[in-house]
Amino acid sequence: MEHVPPPAEELALLDRELAQLDARRAHLLTRRAWLVSALQPQAPQAPNAPRWHTPPVGHGWAPGQPWSAAPRSAKPSGPPRSAQNVLLTLGGLLLTVAAIAFTLVSWGSMGIGGRSAVLALVTLAALAAPVVLLRRKLAATAEALAALALVLTLLDVYAVHAVAAPNADGLTFTAVASAVLAALWAAYGLALGKLHLPLPAAVFFVQWPLLLGAWAAGAPAIVVGWALLVTAVVNGAIALWGKGLGVRVTAGIGLAVMGSAALLTGLGESLTADGPLGAVLPGTLLLTAAVAALAGAWRAPNGYAQVGGVVAGLAAVAAVGGVLRAAVPGTWHVPVYLLCGLALLSVVRAPLPRSAGRGVLAAAGAVVAGALLWAVPPVAAVLLGPVELVAEVWAGAPDGFRGALGESMRWSESAAAPVVLAVVAGLLGAAYRWWPSLVRVAAPLVTPGAAARGAAGAGALALGWGTLLLAAATLGVPYPVAVALETVLVAGLLLVAVRGAEASAAGPEGAAGGDRSAVAVTALVAAVGGAVSVGLLSLAAEAATYAVFGALVVLFAGAALRTRAVVEQAVFAVAAVVWGTVLTGCAARSLELAPHEAAPLLLVVPAVTVLLGARLRLHPVALPVELAGALGALVAVGLAVPDAPFLALVLALCGVLAAGAAVRPERRPAAGYVAAVLFVAATWVRLAASEVSAPEAYTLPVTVPALVVGVLRRRKDPEASSWTAYGPGLAATLLPSLAVAWTDPDWVRPLLLGVAALVITLLGAKYRLQALLLLGGAVLALVTLHELAPYVVQVAGALPRWLPPALAGLLLLAVGATYEQRLRDARKLKDLLGRMR
Repeated sequence: MEHVPPPAEELALLDRELAQLDARRAHLLTRRAWLVSALQPQAPQAPNAPRWHTPPVGHGWAPGQPWSAAPRSAKPSGPPRSAQNVLLTLGGLLLTVAAIAFTLVSWGSMGIGGRSAVLALVTLAALAAPVVLLRRKLAATAEALAALALVLTLLDVYAVHAVAAPNADGLTFTAVASAVLAALWAAYGLALGKLHLPLPAAVFFVQWPLLLGAWAAGAPAIVVGWALLVTAVVNGAIALWGKGLGVRVTAGIGLAVMGSAALLTGLGESLTADGPLGAVLPGTLLLTAAVAALAGAWRAPNGYAQVGGVVAGLAAVAAVGGVLRAAVPGTWHVPVYLLCGLALLSVVRAPLPRSAGRGVLAAAGAVVAGALLWAVPPVAAVLLGPVELVAEVWAGAPDGFRGALGESMRWSESAAAPVVLAVVAGLLGAAYRWWPSLVRVAAPLVTPGAAARGAAGAGALALGWGTLLLAAATLGVPYPVAVALETVLVAGLLLVAVRGAEASAAGPEGAAGGDRSAVAVTALVAAVGGAVSVGLLSLAAEAATYAVFGALVVLFAGAALRTRAVVEQAVFAVAAVVWGTVLTGCAARSLELAPHEAAPLLLVVPAVTVLLGARLRLHPVALPVELAGALGALVAVGLAVPDAPFLALVLALCGVLAAGAAVRPERRPAAGYVAAVLFVAATWVRLAASEVSAPEAYTLPVTVPALVVGVLRRRKDPEASSWTAYGPGLAATLLPSLAVAWTDPDWVRPLLLGVAALVITLLGAKYRLQALLLLGGAVLALVTLHELAPYVVQVAGALPRWLPPALAGLLLLAVGATYEQRLRDARKLKDLLGRMR
């Protein structure tokens, strides 16, 4: 049996165990703190001081187990390297400053022999000192003295030019001196391989001999370009095969700078060449740069190889395209470069490394993108040009398509833009059509997915549409032909959008659903944009306007009926409603109606949308269609604002439409309130238009039966809201009376209205009815404010100017000091109102 000690003995045992655990924890914490302090950088300890080290990771430590002593080499040997580097840097800088001061200030007090001897001795000493220091393993000190020696060699060059060759050309002397210094420091760095500074310095000096030599000789720009290119090639070789990070980084920077300068020089010379023969030399320079970049990309790491491929591709396009460009008229320069860029696509069959080949493909894409950036703005001008016709509606058919677009565009200079768009659209369309074959061919370099195919199809569709529009504008087709063409294009885009939406909704069959969706969305956006453009274009002639907007209504309504995709169907239906609203506005203009007289006619389309919503009911498209109709009703209200009687009529008709929508349960809450507001607003506007000074005679006959109906409703349904039961009836009288009371100089109406509002407020508080309390309280407060306003103004005028700001400040301080209490009071008031019906 298991022995269980008595409770007192077990309690004593637990206390002893806990005491031992506490002592053990305290010991471990003390030991840990000592180890943390021991691991910090410290000065060398005394010889007799104990040396400890942390036990190996993964081994335990038991009480009583001795700690092993660390080897003597684990002791810090001196100050940290950061402090040592700071000291050496400061020392080298001081010596450098002293050498410069000696050369520039004390130079003239010595003879030619003394000058040469001093500089030579100091330079030789600075060059020899690192050899001795490296043998003693003082690498940092040797590096500092090597930097000093570098500065001294530069001072030697300056001294030689100032004393031995004062008449020598500065650029020539600098070029020769750079070559000498490059050779000197290259040899020095190779001899002392442990120094990090000499070889990067040699690479820096390599940058200048050829460039400065060509500049000094007055060579033409193309020769300077060759000097830059050769220097860039040398840098590339050093970056690939050089030793040490500093050497490669310096060479890489030189390669980027000198290579870019060489390419820009060649490109500038190619673009300014007089003819094909004049573009041959710059083309040769650019082609050589392309070969050099491709050769470097062949051996460079992945990222750099891709950059090299991009540079090679762009340089080749600039080289070949520059020669061909000089042989064609200026309008066709961009297509020439585009064809050269498309020729780079053949790289998929070339035995190139994957990264380099991708870079070349990226260069081809950059050329195509640049050509499209040149060709797309004219398309935007075609689409947006008809906006000018809004100011001159039905002024008469213009003389050709260009006449409707304005004369701001120079169409003769954009004659090649449709060709560029057509070529790119054809290639993208071919890629979309034969996508599996394209993926097989491009497999060695890239593996595009379904999203890329969708982008290709969408791009082909958009660019093909733009090609046709721009071609019509460039050719200057007649105005009727242009209108018919744009309308047919909208119909074609709608057909593509409908089929694409159906295919996406049905699921992928053979091809990925994502690419179909991209094409369908592009067709949808282009169809809407094209419809807006052709609608604006048709405003030039009355017959064209009716024909175009009628066709648009039919096309978009048919597309909405044809598709099953909810989003596309909603867009098509809303667009059809918008075009129908525009069509009714055109009918009003044909009838020569004033804007306020045309407002009731615009409500035809909202009425149709209400009926259509009743037919669709819970269909997802019903709400967008009704909202589009409501937007048309809002336009009608805006047109009727200048004439009060027509405004009252339009508001009443809108109220009828809202009430018709409120018959449906799903629209009842929102549409019911809107209908009530519209009816009340129509009543107020009608009374104001009739110059009625006593609106109560018209409103009280409505208020009394409305309140009776509200009482009966509350008896039948005690849970009904007071706003539903009493709100419309009270608002019908209180609000018009309040509006008149604010302009009534007499005291009778404000008094009666205030008493009525007070009674309503008290009734609302007694029976806990929210509508009565809030409406009565608000009206009572506004009437009181109106009656007290003159006296408040008199008192405010009699008070000192400083008193109102002071009182406002005290009020803010009081509210701030009791903010939490005020917040709780506000919450209680909110809860109290929320519990009312």
